[in-house]
Amino acid sequence: MDIQHQTKSTKGSFFIESEGQISAEMTYSRAGDKLLIIDHTEISASLRGKGVGEALVFRAVEFARANQLKILPLCPFAKSVFEKNPEIRDVLSK
Repeated sequence: MDIQHQTKSTKGSFFIESEGQISAEMTYSRAGDKLLIIDHTEISASLRGKGVGEALVFRAVEFARANQLKILPLCPFAKSVFEKNPEIRDVLSK
């Protein structure tokens, strides 16, 4: 699964593209220099139930760790991934 990352100013996303279309995407906003706010996750019907959404969150966690950032998951899906996986809570904003 090839998860790509793009940023534009204070916005960004982690996404999966297939056949020229985005089939899964998690978007975020930057708040200052140290905080990512995950605001939305959308997975195409063909990829639902395959762990793709969780993989997007885990990719954001890797990015946050590598860049000394914290994550605030406003998206209900992303929030549930943090609740189910205590090993990634080190990047959770308090």
